[in-house]
Amino acid sequence: MNSSNLINKHLDNTSMSLETTVSFMESVAKDLPGFDESAFHMLTHSEREIIMELPIRLDNGDIRVFSGFRVQHNNARGGPFKGGFRFHPDVNLGEVRGLAILMTWKASLVQIPFGGAKGGVSCNPKELSITELERLTRAYTRQLGDNIGPYTDVPAPDMNTNAQIMSWMFDEYAHNHNNCSLAVVTGKPIEIGGSQGREEATGRGAVLILNYLLQDLKKEIKDQKVIIQGFGNVGSFAANILDKEYGSKIVGISNVEGGLYNADGLNLDEIQDYQKEHGTISGYPKAAWVSNEELLVQDCDILIPAAISSTIHAGNAHDIKATIIVEAANAPVTVEANKILDERKVMIIPGILANPGGVIVSYFEWVQNLQQLYWTREEVLEKLDKTLYKAYRRAYDFSCETGKTLREASLNIAMRDVLKATILRGC
Repeated sequence: MNSSNLINKHLDNTSMSLETTVSFMESVAKDLPGFDESAFHMLTHSEREIIMELPIRLDNGDIRVFSGFRVQHNNARGGPFKGGFRFHPDVNLGEVRGLAILMTWKASLVQIPFGGAKGGVSCNPKELSITELERLTRAYTRQLGDNIGPYTDVPAPDMNTNAQIMSWMFDEYAHNHNNCSLAVVTGKPIEIGGSQGREEATGRGAVLILNYLLQDLKKEIKDQKVIIQGFGNVGSFAANILDKEYGSKIVGISNVEGGLYNADGLNLDEIQDYQKEHGTISGYPKAAWVSNEELLVQDCDILIPAAISSTIHAGNAHDIKATIIVEAANAPVTVEANKILDERKVMIIPGILANPGGVIVSYFEWVQNLQQLYWTREEVLEKLDKTLYKAYRRAYDFSCETGKTLREASLNIAMRDVLKATILRGC
């Protein structure tokens, strides 16, 4: 198989996340029973790709046109498509394709009945007012039309989107379809059908998976020094859960400005209070200020990249001090870096195993919306723990039995199950 031609065909816009995902798939595909090039092409192409041009009237009266995308990759296992919706300047068709494929593997690995999808609008949300963001969200939802719905495709929040964005999307869909089904989107506020535990789910899920692995390695999570790159929703929840619930020592955190590092540990409450007062973490006096790139190579036991893709690459992989990397972001480790880290015996918990907590609790929200029966936070978190542990055991045990890395084992299981479903359905 030659993935370069396939990647080039997919990449009308350069996307490291797509290139990385397809390359990892190619490395695993040759070990799948009965897998051939035609099956590989099928699993790397999407069922549907939607490109939109969205003219929006800005607050000053000007008209600006934004590009929007939605990719629905594969739902051979049944159920609607499922995936996040993001606002970011770097959103393009290639990126969305790669992330949609990853969503397929996440849902397959954790055995929830969704196909993989992803969407987004190319924009800088920091340059838009709240009213402009609302107009943009509603225009995107209108353009999607019948391509989303409770049994078709169920969007969720992602980078730079949140419960408020999902509320607007739900409302616009309800008006245009005369259908007030809460199950059309997830990640909604509690007041309009959101699930307890949804906001913390991705960060908590990454911590749960890390703890399962440490237990198998006969290590205590409270003894670990942790660096978290990215202090948004996922990173901040992961940091606070590790710090307050597990007693781990957080020695480094960062956001888009840069990072803080203190080998003796950071006081997260103090840092968050400092940020509220000053509007930045820069200048916090009890830690060294480092760049995001520098933070990745500081001394630690656990490194959790929770920001953007391709932050760990061939240029810095040799300098990583951590013995375990937890991919809380999507595709943060490039193919070249992965080879280097494997050779150095650095364990990597891949994104499809480390960060499906959000889609799992989104599934729970969808189920609760459909049956109109809601669970407590304790019930949601208990179900999240059980679902993730089952997925972890599948991947870890297969890794031990075959000598494969956790990434190879996780992808092997996810791709195998999708292929089996495809064959059984006669596609």
